[in-house]
Amino acid sequence: MITRLASYNIQYGKGKDDRFDLDRILSELGSPDLIALQEVERNNAGRGMVDQVSEIAARLDHMHWVYGPGIDVDASTLGAAKPDHCRRQFGNMVLSRWPILSVINHTLPKLALARIFHLQRTLVECVIGHPQGPMRFCSVHLDHVSTGTRMPQVDYMVDLMCRGQERGACWGGQLKTDDWMDRPAPPQPRSAIIMGDMNFAPGGPEYTRVVGDLSKMHGRTLRATGLADAWALAGHAEEAGNTLPREGRAPTRIDHCFVTADLIACVQAMQIGDDAVGSDHQPIFVDMDLSGHLG
Repeated sequence: MITRLASYNIQYGKGKDDRFDLDRILSELGSPDLIALQEVERNNAGRGMVDQVSEIAARLDHMHWVYGPGIDVDASTLGAAKPDHCRRQFGNMVLSRWPILSVINHTLPKLALARIFHLQRTLVECVIGHPQGPMRFCSVHLDHVSTGTRMPQVDYMVDLMCRGQERGACWGGQLKTDDWMDRPAPPQPRSAIIMGDMNFAPGGPEYTRVVGDLSKMHGRTLRATGLADAWALAGHAEEAGNTLPREGRAPTRIDHCFVTADLIACVQAMQIGDDAVGSDHQPIFVDMDLSGHLG
């Protein structure tokens, strides 16, 4: 059984031609089983107050979904008799063909900067009820400014992916009364996949922090309890690929899929959607055979 994963920074629906078209974006994704989206927004007055989360969910109504905003500010109507509870939000979304058993929206470390626009970033961690067994699937968007603003976020991401099972489920222990929780605690498995716009390319310190340094004799020193790059596992050169094409700029691959070491053998293929025009980024796709590796 092949599971297809996809990730796309949709740039709030704005394509390379400056046209806003969620239908075009979703058509470029095809029919994956698990989707990680970044830059999904709600209620931006400058862009028509569109609730992109609801719009995407309605178009993919066969899928389960969750949303984790990094930006969440008041957008209510001033002078209304009662609050309309409208929120201006911007963040990450996960959609799954199978139930999403639990979710945590992690607020990533942020450094306040002077004179440079930047945003609060988040990592949406989901436990998926995959037919082969539970697994964690995450959508992340790291800071775009510099290595200094990203590295604390990378450290947090790596620790969460590699040691997240140590935290346990979102509740645990003995309940005080039987009526406090109406179902068993969800699992918190070790196996994990993280996808998203990470704003760093192979060869830099962030990439080395995730997948290990290079050995002259042995190549990339993947950790037995660490993370591996699905792109390289699928047979591509680390420096190959371009997920953020810009005229006059060298190709750069900053949208990634990393898997925990126990899933290395599961990666079958990975592609970049080079023909997509629905965003300033290109979507990425990963095929995995998870048979016998979960649970």
